[in-house]
Amino acid sequence: MALSAIATLSRNTICSTTTLSSSSFTLITRLFIPLHAPTQRHQYCKRMASSSIPPSPSPSPTSEAAKEKLTAPYGSWTSPITADVVSGAEKRLGGSAVDSHGRLFWLESRPTESGRSVLVKGPDKAGDEPTDITPKEFAVRTLAQEYGGGAFTISGDTVIFSNYKDQRLYKQSIECKDSTSVPLTPDYGGPLVSYADGVFDTHFSRYVTVREDRRESSLNPATTIVSIDLNNDNIPEPKVLVGGSDFYAFPRLDAKGKRIAWIEWSHPNMPWDRSELWVGYISDNGDIHERICVAGGDLRLVESPTEPKWSSQGELFFITDRRSGFWNLHKWIESRNDVLPVYSLDAEFARPLWVFGMNSYEFIFSNKLKNLIACSYRQNGSSYIGVLDDAKSTLSILDVPFTDIYNITSGLQCLYVEGASAVHPLSIAKITFNDEKSKAVDFQIMWSSSPSSSNYKSYFSKPELIEFPTEVPGQSAYAYYYPPMNPIYEASQEEKPPLLLKSHGGPTSETRGILNLGIQYWTRRGWAFVDVNYGGSTGYGRAYRERLLGHWGIVDVNDCCSCAKFLVDGGKADGERLCITGGSAGGYTTLAALSFRETFKAGASLYGVADLKLLREETHKFESRYIDNLVGSEKDYFERSPINFVDKFSCPIILFQGLEDKVVPPDQARKIYQALKEKGVPVALVEYEGEQHGFRKAENIKFTLEQQMVFFARLVGHFKVADEITPIKIDNFD
Repeated sequence: MALSAIATLSRNTICSTTTLSSSSFTLITRLFIPLHAPTQRHQYCKRMASSSIPPSPSPSPTSEAAKEKLTAPYGSWTSPITADVVSGAEKRLGGSAVDSHGRLFWLESRPTESGRSVLVKGPDKAGDEPTDITPKEFAVRTLAQEYGGGAFTISGDTVIFSNYKDQRLYKQSIECKDSTSVPLTPDYGGPLVSYADGVFDTHFSRYVTVREDRRESSLNPATTIVSIDLNNDNIPEPKVLVGGSDFYAFPRLDAKGKRIAWIEWSHPNMPWDRSELWVGYISDNGDIHERICVAGGDLRLVESPTEPKWSSQGELFFITDRRSGFWNLHKWIESRNDVLPVYSLDAEFARPLWVFGMNSYEFIFSNKLKNLIACSYRQNGSSYIGVLDDAKSTLSILDVPFTDIYNITSGLQCLYVEGASAVHPLSIAKITFNDEKSKAVDFQIMWSSSPSSSNYKSYFSKPELIEFPTEVPGQSAYAYYYPPMNPIYEASQEEKPPLLLKSHGGPTSETRGILNLGIQYWTRRGWAFVDVNYGGSTGYGRAYRERLLGHWGIVDVNDCCSCAKFLVDGGKADGERLCITGGSAGGYTTLAALSFRETFKAGASLYGVADLKLLREETHKFESRYIDNLVGSEKDYFERSPINFVDKFSCPIILFQGLEDKVVPPDQARKIYQALKEKGVPVALVEYEGEQHGFRKAENIKFTLEQQMVFFARLVGHFKVADEITPIKIDNFD
């Protein structure tokens, strides 16, 4: 349930329970306001104008040039950041890599191509255009553990990637744009076996990777570490190297090919609860003949090691949160099987393992005396990147514009860093070092998820990190608050803005204060927006993360309500116009807040959870025991499921659901929709064909965003949006 989104799609005819496909609508209930029926639409607009505050006047060129602000109600302001801009502009990043020549490659997901993921090679020289490496009939994406990640690996002039449609591994040259992609794994007649997080083993001419095998069971697939022969044209069955645990990640070989490290964990733990780091010794025939547990095996010591990596000198480094409760860098002393801290700080040097292929640190220099390690960490709501001298245990912070850092890739005398800030969307930047590798002397954006976002820079609402009191005396939680911002409009002194509170997915995840046009869509129109890191979020250490254990549906809900109250008390929001939204686990928090509390006046749930027991029965293997630790007893499952307390709902709700979602199946949205409809609560449901957990298609992202906006405006906003949006029918309202 890690993904969350505020998303959007426009069509010719819309209804309350709507199934949207890429080519047509399936209408489940009666039609409402067809776009091709101007008379009905005109009558609707007249009714809206007579019952709500009129839309803001359009600014004239003279008034804008003179910077004279127009007075108009919050929520009714015009904005150049349209839903089309949001849905079409922002690409997703699926990882980056550098080949042996130092050339940069990245994996981007394109909403305008129905979310297709394409491997791209950066320009060879200034002025050149990036080049697509992936043939048009392929898409690079793995479904391992549903969330994927680690879908490609580059070595020499070869890339091995997972193809989305059949989930097979393919080998392709990166030197030639039109090179043939050759299958490496068997054809099982469908996407029944997935691979992720692989590495090349040049000593045995093979590829070592995590495999998830759903041939016998889709709900309980077998996960192993396997090897794939790169020289056998007959495509044999992969050979199992490591098995027996429920999950595996990060198979990593040392430079000599004699040792392999990996992370493993088993139910009921998630990888951030408890995991183990193992090292296996490889025999002359390529098998693992001996293995040793490096970290996580001592049950008296609670830790979750992650991201093992070998230095060129054969030392094993990794990140773990033993003793301090913060993910810090450590290294293994093989001679006595001991673990030593490399650098200790009350900060997080890693993220929770929701996806494969994370890379939070890189070796940039190594000799027999010391290692220089580029690493990033998260502290007090901001990310930092620095160079760690292993021998001196000193960390030199690099001065770069990013306030958020994700993956790091080492280039030739440089770093490629995936990051963002309040004014930079998710990007890849090239950081060039000085000779001592202690300072950044150049910073250059190489790729941007939203290149056009700079056109709207003067309109950006910048996040303010806020700390607010929770219901537990002396305890605080955190959020990013975005005030309404528009250089053309202002509201009257007497009016307070409507507030949209977002509850992130996961729930073991973190929201970050970076440029997100989906948020700017709201603030530019006169909404206040707050993105909450409730208790249970990551980025603040294990103790903060574990506030949610046994208390999901309580701590998160209380913190969201406390945050909204904090903003209302501070005069930053209108207490009568508080709305809440969230996707996946955030959708559950949304539904729980609306059913068990009276803080919010309306909500939007994107692929959210309504029935905790049903989720446990139907969700995929990776999270099938996750909620046992978050919820508790059977009584708790019942008492915290919004579906069981429909009588407590009184606020309008709009629901959005992908029909191919295996994390939160469609029955969740359908059950709560039907129950609320029968109870008489204003409710609408939109279903998307071809969408899974999190919406990838531009038209669906657009539609979701627009319908949330007009839904809230009609039911609680007391204003008319400036955009031309045809609302869907709302049951028990229209």
